[in-house]
Amino acid sequence: MAQHVYVVDYNPQWPERFRKESRLIEKILGDNCVSVHHIGSTAVPGLAAKDIIDILVVVRSLDDADKSAAGFVSAGYEWLGEFGIPGRRYLRKGGDERTHQIHLFQQDDENIRRHLAFRDYLRTHHDVSEEYAALKKDLAIRFPYDIGAYCDGKDLFVRTIEKAALAEYG
Repeated sequence: MAQHVYVVDYNPQWPERFRKESRLIEKILGDNCVSVHHIGSTAVPGLAAKDIIDILVVVRSLDDADKSAAGFVSAGYEWLGEFGIPGRRYLRKGGDERTHQIHLFQQDDENIRRHLAFRDYLRTHHDVSEEYAALKKDLAIRFPYDIGAYCDGKDLFVRTIEKAALAEYG
């Protein structure tokens, strides 16, 4: 079965779902964990989103993080390795109807700044956040079982906002 793409209105329970999962992540990684951040649309108050908690994890060592893979698998995650982005470890929970996804980077990785700047930009630019929500809702209606087309439809918007976010917060 293909992943069902759906966008829902902001859920005030998302921050608590993140906090609960972040405690689990910190326990699995131990001293290797530098920080855990709520990213993506569910981290932006008021923004409609897919009901998936995106988590950015910063670690001291990717090699040590790799040694924690079994702990994540025991917690219900799929450990998918770099999954198209060198230096990242990508994990997801919930199968095709996923509930959480983790983007794990070593503390010196440039992708950390990119993700946090994008989130912070959407938190402070409500007009852009509303435009992004409208785009996502439209794409979810047009491509309810085609996550690739949904992501492709967001790509130009995301890249444009990311550039502005890095200029403002970078």
